[in-house]
Amino acid sequence: MITSKIIANGILKAIAFLIITCLVLFFLYQIQTVILYLVISLILCLIANPFVSFLKKRLKFNNTMATVATLILFISLLIGFVLLFVPLIISQAENLSLLDTNLLQNQFIVIEKNIENYFNINHINLEELLKESNLSSKINYNYFTDFINSILNLIASFGMGLASVFFITFFFLKDQLLFKEKAKMILPDENEDKILNSIEKTNQLLTRYFIGLLIQLTAVFVMYLIVLLIFNSKNAFIIAFLCALLNIIPYIGPIIGTVLAAILTLIGGIGTDFRTEMLPTTIYIVIGFLIVQVIDNNINQPIIFSKSVKSHPLEIFLVILISGITFGVFGMVVAIPIYTILKVVLKEFFPKNKIVSVLTENI
Repeated sequence: MITSKIIANGILKAIAFLIITCLVLFFLYQIQTVILYLVISLILCLIANPFVSFLKKRLKFNNTMATVATLILFISLLIGFVLLFVPLIISQAENLSLLDTNLLQNQFIVIEKNIENYFNINHINLEELLKESNLSSKINYNYFTDFINSILNLIASFGMGLASVFFITFFFLKDQLLFKEKAKMILPDENEDKILNSIEKTNQLLTRYFIGLLIQLTAVFVMYLIVLLIFNSKNAFIIAFLCALLNIIPYIGPIIGTVLAAILTLIGGIGTDFRTEMLPTTIYIVIGFLIVQVIDNNINQPIIFSKSVKSHPLEIFLVILISGITFGVFGMVVAIPIYTILKVVLKEFFPKNKIVSVLTENI
């Protein structure tokens, strides 16, 4: 018989559960930066595992030395990429220090007139609009100081985050066996083998995926660079690197990269003839980038997504599409790794389920 005391206890337990859940979620929200560091460290660990294994097996490094050597390699690559941007940053800083708002206004007017003359479009006269708006008088130069302070704070936060990520990654790589032994002591005995098998298979598949992703981005970068060099684009290396990096975002990233390349090419061509140089060069580069995307979509991506995570291309497309609609760009980026983890876990715990068997037959 259900009494008022039982009902009251049930209500109290439900309220306590909700309060604890809210507190846990609030705590996770407060430490979201730490969680981000852990996730990035895990990804780096998955990418670094093959290098550590190679150093241990082929060059007979001990575990600590292999870990240190791998992290030094990663840090060297990071420093190398940063140094690539130094000349561009310096040149842009010099341009900003010599910025003439009247000259900038005149350049916009020249571009507008060139577009109008080339396409024979009659629309609002940009020169009159800019004069009426009196652009130079409305610039608040205090924003420059605030901007510099924001940049300094961002650099400080980035430096702290980078140090934290490499510190965590070091121990993830160095003490993997120790973590597994500790996990065995914590995990319930009836599910211990299933959980450990899931972790092992997930580790293998995601390692292959991230290594494959790096190879894909490198291939796209090289093809972008070739296109830009053919048409003598300024800062070709940096533009190719940025556009290739955007390929991390499935489907949308290449489109953003193409638009970015077109904009940077137009800006870099200011001062040349619009009709015979700026516009044709931009169009050719856009066509070249589209060709690179066709090659990447039909050759690189099927190999990486299908072979590394053992999923059908249509299956991958639907997962990314659903994740993008539900969680936006972030969902598209993490869709494949999370989907791979779910497939591995489902196969270990529900191997006889027909739907799971169909989805995980290649794992």
